[in-house]
Amino acid sequence: MSREYPEAPVAAVGVVVVREDGRLLLARRANPPAQGLWSLPGGRIELGETVAEAARREVREECGVECEPLEVFHAVDRVFRDREGRVQYHYLIVEVLTQWVSGEVSPGSDASEAAWFETRELPSLDITPGVAEVVDALLSRQPLE
Repeated sequence: MSREYPEAPVAAVGVVVVREDGRLLLARRANPPAQGLWSLPGGRIELGETVAEAARREVREECGVECEPLEVFHAVDRVFRDREGRVQYHYLIVEVLTQWVSGEVSPGSDASEAAWFETRELPSLDITPGVAEVVDALLSRQPLE
């Protein structure tokens, strides 16, 4: 199924990776949508892959680190429309809280950069819509509405 102008929503994961010091892993998107913006690592869930497997794989591919999924926190729709109002992208993103296990950050596949950030740094970054709210809700254990 095509990601652009899909026939149905694309199932994906968004992964919050937390280190022992509380820093979060973000990746700068190398491709549309949201190209050039900082975001949570993540991407499409492959056929036959569990949410946990997809979270581990996406973080490894995009950022070069290993993580351990702790819990599924929320699911959110991200719909991007073109100038004519047609749905150009529609992702159903399952947000997963994980902890860093090992590895040094090294951007790969869909990331032009990847780095660890303190939560207080998020407002100063050019981030994708909804990331700050997801991170705040996850870390404070408040459900998103």
